[in-house]
Amino acid sequence: MKTVNIHEAKTHLSRLVEDAVRGEPFVIARAGKPLVKVTMIEAEAPRRLGFLAGQAQIPEDFDDIGADGIRALFEGPDPAA
Repeated sequence: MKTVNIHEAKTHLSRLVEDAVRGEPFVIARAGKPLVKVTMIEAEAPRRLGFLAGQAQIPEDFDDIGADGIRALFEGPDPAA
């Protein structure tokens, strides 16, 4: 693994980061003493849509549940009720 001093890292940061992204990590050192290791971040696995399909049931009136209460919050209580 390549070791670079802080001054070199500041001077060539773009190139060093591109190398790290290509799988060539490096260490930044001060006075020859290693301080940090720079590596690429592994991509997170994408979320799987629909992986619970068929395992839950949604009632037919789901969109209407609590509609009267929500309407009352916005419009006030129904005077006819």
